[in-house]
Amino acid sequence: MAVCQHLNQIEVVTPSGDGCKECLEMGDSWVHLRLCMSCGHVGCCDSSKNKHATKHFNSTHHPIMMSYQPGEEWGWCFVDQGYFESLPTIMAQMGMPAPPVR
Repeated sequence: MAVCQHLNQIEVVTPSGDGCKECLEMGDSWVHLRLCMSCGHVGCCDSSKNKHATKHFNSTHHPIMMSYQPGEEWGWCFVDQGYFESLPTIMAQMGMPAPPVR
């Protein structure tokens, strides 16, 4: 990815739960999970019918999320529409602890 101006907004977060927060509250299901790297909100991906991760970005403008699927380390900047192959590696280079994993 080209330069992302939002890496400084990554925080050490605690996930809001083990599933999509809103889908769990609604009693609905999801396809894949995404973790907001600003606040820890866990939302469902855009392949899920409710798209709660994108809705979270649209309401909060928290720019960076990470896949919250077991074994996946990629991230995405909603603002720059850019992909990070390994967000934990980037965080380590910034002197931050590894993000939470499932």
